[in-house]
Amino acid sequence: MPIIVNPDIENYLLDLNHHTDHPVLADMEALAEKNNFPIVGRLVGVFLETMAKMVNARRVFEFGSGYGYSAYWFAKAVGGQGQVICTEADFLNQEKAKNYLVAAGLWNRVDFQVGMAQEVFAQTEGLFDICYNDADKGDYPEIWQMAKNRIRPGGLYIADNVLWRGRVAMEQYSDVFSGWTEAIKTHNQLIFNDPEFDAFINPIRDGVLVARRKT
Repeated sequence: MPIIVNPDIENYLLDLNHHTDHPVLADMEALAEKNNFPIVGRLVGVFLETMAKMVNARRVFEFGSGYGYSAYWFAKAVGGQGQVICTEADFLNQEKAKNYLVAAGLWNRVDFQVGMAQEVFAQTEGLFDICYNDADKGDYPEIWQMAKNRIRPGGLYIADNVLWRGRVAMEQYSDVFSGWTEAIKTHNQLIFNDPEFDAFINPIRDGVLVARRKT
């Protein structure tokens, strides 16, 4: 797979963000490296927090939360009166998330639901400032269709892994799971062709798509 961002550039960007160091983050990142668990990483985390602050987000829904790494950044952004609704199929990750986010002083801003993200979303009422998608990639088109009308005007839809290690730009590739690359490509096209949203892709890490619902 091609390197999307030159490692020297990535290290430079990390150096610029040295002020984000926190013992909880270091522990979460060490666990991810040990278990080869996919997290968005420091640069994407800072990006998520910045995007949330830019739209004054107070209510965030996460499709796929793992053990709370992305929720850490969103919870920082939404403030004491905000809420991040997390979804995760593995109840063991809920315990990990609680331990980490309690240590960071952010657990009171999080509503962590164990179950299929789409089902939790369908049972949750109201609009959101941000819908964040980091679930199974084969579900990306379905999640976009579910989420887009539940984002308030001026709010954001954000999705991770939209470049999928460059596979979206390749004619020949080896897929991780059958159909996932095509699902991501379909997802991206749906968003960029939707007249109700402005969209772009930040190519850091594995590609982060941000789409703003027009006012």
